[in-house]
Amino acid sequence: MSQVRIAIAGASGRMGRMLIETTLKAADMKLVAAFEQLGSPFVGKDAGELVGQACGVAISCDVAAGLAEADCLIDFTRPEGTLHHLALARAARCAMVIGTTGFGPEGKAAIGAAAQDIPVVFAPNMAVGVNAVFKLLDVAARILNEGYDVEIIEAHHRLKVDAPSGTALRMGEVVASALGRNLEECAIYGREGVTGERDSQTIGFATIRGGDVVGDHTVLFAGIGERIEITHKSSSRMSYATGSLRAARFLAGKDSGLFDMQDVLGLR
Repeated sequence: MSQVRIAIAGASGRMGRMLIETTLKAADMKLVAAFEQLGSPFVGKDAGELVGQACGVAISCDVAAGLAEADCLIDFTRPEGTLHHLALARAARCAMVIGTTGFGPEGKAAIGAAAQDIPVVFAPNMAVGVNAVFKLLDVAARILNEGYDVEIIEAHHRLKVDAPSGTALRMGEVVASALGRNLEECAIYGREGVTGERDSQTIGFATIRGGDVVGDHTVLFAGIGERIEITHKSSSRMSYATGSLRAARFLAGKDSGLFDMQDVLGLR
């Protein structure tokens, strides 16, 4: 059985460690490279030691050299770092799974451009359950298309730097599309003071940051006399890691193209 050769960016971070652990346990995956920034105290150390399982792969800051040995790079870092890695992956003709959030229009355009030359899975959330929820939201919004106000509530740990989360924004996009609306025009990201009555065409977002919450998302359809809530709660980053490996398997053998987890899971 041929193995997919995996490289992992941000190896010492919480998500990086989970990706290393999951990759080492997968029989059809082989960890061949792990990266950290120049000056990191983890550079030169065995990547497997971060999860208590030495594997002989030293953490490096030379991304270009590491990608020469890899089939797929998995990146959950920061937008600026991810875009730098994307350019190197494009030059190395290496597939990429991008779980980083917080990209602006220019960053998203750069990902689309790179996907003309390499295969990329770019999704706001890699968890299989979350992507099932995206599908459920599309169905629910089409049914509840009149007389229901939509609010999206999300909670994450205190260290998360972007808000609302990429997952919450994607939920908003799914609902807005199903309702025939443009999220950029109907989203409300904060309320304070005398706001007046709620505009029924808006989609509201509420953000919570605190503690070690991995990720909770609820979409509320509030009607007269009833409420429908569709909720996903993550208790571990393992679901993101296993979804990422599923995306890497999906990309194996592809030459180019921009995909998301709906493509990976066959939900189109």
